[in-house]
Amino acid sequence: MLWRVKYSRRSEIDDVPSPLALALEAAARARPDAIDLTISNPTRVGLSYAAYGAFAELAASGMNTYAPDPLGLASARQAVARHWPGAGPRPDPEHVLLLPSSSEAYHYLFTLLCDVGDEVLVPEPSYPLLAHLGRYAGVSLVSYRLAYDGAWHIDLESARRARSERTRALILISPNNPTGSYTSQVELDALAELGLPLLSDEVFARFAFSSAPAAPLSALGATGALTFCIDGLSKSAGLPQAKLSWVAVSGPEEAVRESMRRLVWLGDTFLSVATPIQLMLPMLLERSGEFRAGLLERLARNRAALGQALAGSAASLLAAEGGWYAVVRLPDLASEEEWVLGLLSHAGVLTHPGHFYDFYGSAPHLVLSLLPEPAAFAEGARGVRSEVDRRSQHPGPS
Repeated sequence: MLWRVKYSRRSEIDDVPSPLALALEAAARARPDAIDLTISNPTRVGLSYAAYGAFAELAASGMNTYAPDPLGLASARQAVARHWPGAGPRPDPEHVLLLPSSSEAYHYLFTLLCDVGDEVLVPEPSYPLLAHLGRYAGVSLVSYRLAYDGAWHIDLESARRARSERTRALILISPNNPTGSYTSQVELDALAELGLPLLSDEVFARFAFSSAPAAPLSALGATGALTFCIDGLSKSAGLPQAKLSWVAVSGPEEAVRESMRRLVWLGDTFLSVATPIQLMLPMLLERSGEFRAGLLERLARNRAALGQALAGSAASLLAAEGGWYAVVRLPDLASEEEWVLGLLSHAGVLTHPGHFYDFYGSAPHLVLSLLPEPAAFAEGARGVRSEVDRRSQHPGPS
């Protein structure tokens, strides 16, 4: 397939240096002893930071200096590349952009690829935050379906039908939040045939329930499509408070080069990532495996408790391959709102209704987090079972 990516008009840049800029650069090389009266970085002019106490002590480790790079510090980007999930290719550190959050990553990519009113394809069900991010970026999100027949898969025909002349990219979430389904290689190949850039949200990629998942953990380099893979510390290391995410780019050489050229300018406009967390990133990624091992054990334990609690009931625990969530299909005895309110009032259990995640259809669904402490989760799972049994015995309004 011949790739001809259409970038947004709002991400166009003029990076040809002016004659004055070239002359100043040459003159500066000729006069390295020149006194710089343009410097505006307070960490480079000998000021004392003693007033900040412990924060000032970070200076010894370099955390109290500021040497911004539009893509993020090279040491941090190299760490991201070293610790890339799965057995596939690793990103070139020069094709990695650091950002504070995956939400900001989406905004950068919407800005890169879409003008106001353009469209991006997004899976349904999926995380409700995407609708807000699209609206704030002036981008219309158009849904394609995930179907369930004992396992989740992408309804590829619905993705083909959803594409229009204004479609600029396709979002895939692997594993999906909340279905827990990874995007298979067959699905990736079919999506690449649409000729659209792929925005692959992989923040839960390292939480596969199987030690040998059938699907690739990352879409990076998995197809010939221009691909932007999103990940970060929030989920992969359990550090949402650290505020550091990243985007890695793969695909046709010319498209990757042009994408990075524009992303460098976007990054340089905001320079939004703090230096201390970038310097800490190699250590955090090195130690994150130990954290994930403990969390994976909890996820498995809680999912098993939920399956045991629902066994033989009118509710079904839907299959999943990874992630932090469980989806429960309920008997069609009440609306999702009635189920959620009934669970809270009768069983003391707080849950999310399926429509929060764009579950639509005849059967109501619940979405449950698998993160709580096992004792509390097991009690909550038994509460779900008791409410299912109660409604099954006494259908109708409660």
